[in-house]
Amino acid sequence: MDGPVTKHAQLRAILLERVTSQWAPHQAIPSERELMAEFGVSRATVREAIRQLVEEQRLYRVHGKGTFVAADRVESRLHLASFTDDMRRRGLVPSTLVRHVRLVPAPVEVTAALGLAPDEEVWEIERLRLAGGAPMALERGFYSNRLLPDLGGIELTGSLYSIMALGYGLRIDGAEQTVWSELATRSTADPLGVGVGAPLMVFRRTSRASGRPVEYVTSWYRGDRYQIHMSLSGT
Repeated sequence: MDGPVTKHAQLRAILLERVTSQWAPHQAIPSERELMAEFGVSRATVREAIRQLVEEQRLYRVHGKGTFVAADRVESRLHLASFTDDMRRRGLVPSTLVRHVRLVPAPVEVTAALGLAPDEEVWEIERLRLAGGAPMALERGFYSNRLLPDLGGIELTGSLYSIMALGYGLRIDGAEQTVWSELATRSTADPLGVGVGAPLMVFRRTSRASGRPVEYVTSWYRGDRYQIHMSLSGT
């Protein structure tokens, strides 16, 4: 690898071409040692080329496992819809792994958000949401046992909004949502398949049915797979 262009820039261009034309999304790329041998460059050159592609979000690292090809991001337009409907609208196959369902005393913030009585119990439901078979979001929601009795005995791998509408007559028609970013901790990184410290987008939503709050949910989305589109207009 000779010429006026730096070696790490040349290697970055070669790896980018493989990312776009040869390697599949979420495929592991060759190790640093393999790339050093193939291209006759130093470890520092390989690391710099990979670092740039990670910063450009064309690759991502998983601690202890290696470096992988990033998939194209899913774009959301911030509308009120279930994850299931949102992914299907984008041509992706949604699926869900239920991590736990349990009846617990409502935490203070849940009691306030849902307008519950003191010491009222709620369903705590944690689910891993996948799109095209790859983890997209980790979701932890709270739901009143008084409004949704026996929710824990229902199949919860589909849309909770459909379950509430069809099984309980509670159709979600409004919500308040806050969005922020944070770095993945061990508890969010492991299920999402990212490294500790990876960027996440966090959504916290209180959803209503006919004006009554029925859902308090926090969702952690992978920053390398999800983005938001907003249309803005002047006043």
